[in-house]
Amino acid sequence: MEKEDMFEHVSLQDRKSIKKYLKAVTEGVGNGMLSLADNDGDITLSPEGLIRLNVRVRRLRERRELHIMLDWKEQDDSATDDSGTLIITAD
Repeated sequence: MEKEDMFEHVSLQDRKSIKKYLKAVTEGVGNGMLSLADNDGDITLSPEGLIRLNVRVRRLRERRELHIMLDWKEQDDSATDDSGTLIITAD
């Protein structure tokens, strides 16, 4: 059985910093190699094939949450997409 690797980082950032991190994530996904690190650890991911995109937004009183999750199986070509088209715009 494979060992579970876990990486988590929580911090407060400004929009400029968030934009930089999201750009690095998109470049890493596009290149097939994504490395994350902080003072507590690091992890390297190699996304390839079909990647499941899960987007969730929650409104809780005055707080908003945007969750973007990507997941994939290593060396799995049998996944299918049946969720329709996602539209994300920025104004």
